[in-house]
Amino acid sequence: MPHDIAAPAGMIGASNFFELAVAVAISLFGTTSPVALATIVGVLVEVPVMLTLVRIANKTRHWFGEEKQYTV
Repeated sequence: MPHDIAAPAGMIGASNFFELAVAVAISLFGTTSPVALATIVGVLVEVPVMLTLVRIANKTRHWFGEEKQYTV
């Protein structure tokens, strides 16, 4: 799979669960719960982790197949 498809797909798949966790924690435990606070801190940690993953994906671009030009 080419880099321009594989790298974003992996990151999007990994990050979708954080938003779901925040929504579930707030709806189950309320906005003043420590559980809701913990899930929000998790989302704040997500940003530097995702930036690190972008850097890793860009440095390993040569591991992926050739990128093809798609026309619409």
